Amino acid sequence: MTYSPFTLVLIVISTLSFGVVTQAQRKSDHVTVVIQTELGTIEAEIDILRAPITSENFLKYVDAGHYDGGRFHRTVRMDNQPANKVKIEVVQAGVDPNKEKSGFAPIKLERTNQTGLHHENGTLSMARDGPDTATSDFFICIGPQPSLDYEGKRNPDGQGFAAFGRVVKGMDIVRKVQASHAEEQKLTPPIKILKIRRKS
Repeated sequence: MTYSPFTLVLIVISTLSFGVVTQAQRKSDHVTVVIQTELGTIEAEIDILRAPITSENFLKYVDAGHYDGGRFHRTVRMDNQPANKVKIEVVQAGVDPNKEKSGFAPIKLERTNQTGLHHENGTLSMARDGPDTATSDFFICIGPQPSLDYEGKRNPDGQGFAAFGRVVKGMDIVRKVQASHAEEQKLTPPIKILKIRRKS
């Protein structure tokens, strides 16, 4: 099929316009944060469209500076969870211990069957005890962890955990954190978080 020069120009403009809309849409659906640790930098995309409650909560702690001076304090590896029949691999982080008492109220659990997000390699998710108890602690998955999804077997209540983002740069740093010295699952010493900021 032969197109006139005018038609070709219209096709090119339409294609470029579609690309711009797609990029703008992605930007509005995600917020990128930079997690600066003493071992290096991790970048993560926070999915504000599909996990709005969890994302808003996490970003509230980020914007308030609560993670500045925080730490990765827990590493879960295949060799340090002997009491668990269902094994996982994650690293867990929290706010500056001096700011733990000035945190925000627990949030409603956004289950993975509602958000469509799953616990894949690099997924950010909220730590919790019972449903609707998550506050500031979050974890990052190393490898796919389907047992942390809704109806997963890791937590006896079967409700899973609230995935809300994913690492886009720095999984090598996450693995360094996971491999750091630990007593049982407690990182000793903890890995310092220098600060977490939205990427401009």
